[in-house]
Amino acid sequence: EVQLVESGGGLVQAGGSLRLSCAASGFTFDDYAISWFRQAPVKQRELVARIGSGGSTNYADSVKGRFTISRDNAKNLVFLKLNSLKPEDTAVYYCNTMVPSLGVYWGQGTQVTVSS
Repeated sequence: EVQLVESGGGLVQAGGSLRLSCAASGFTFDDYAISWFRQAPVKQRELVARIGSGGSTNYADSVKGRFTISRDNAKNLVFLKLNSLKPEDTAVYYCNTMVPSLGVYWGQGTQVTVSS
C-alpha cells in the first residue's frame, strides 16, 4: 500500500523557517518524482515544488529562492525547507506522487501557519 506521511508543520513568525518531511512507503521510491502542493483556505491547491527521481527540481515562482526541496533515497524521505516565510505561505502542505501502475497519491497534509 502506497503511503505518504507529512510532518514538520507548525506556527512560525514571518521571516522564520520550517522543514517539512514526507515519509514514503509502498512503492519503489527511487524511481518516482515527489511533489509538494499547498492549499490555503478558499484557494485551489497549487504546486509548490517537485523533485524528480534523478534529483532535478522545479519551483513555483512564488517560492523560488526561499524554499528548497530535497530527497534522501536511502530513507525514503523528501524534505521541503521553507525559509523567509510570509503570511501568504500559510496553507496545508501536501506530499504527492504518481505511480503509473498504481495511481496518484496524497498525504494527509501538514499545517503551516505564518503570523505577521
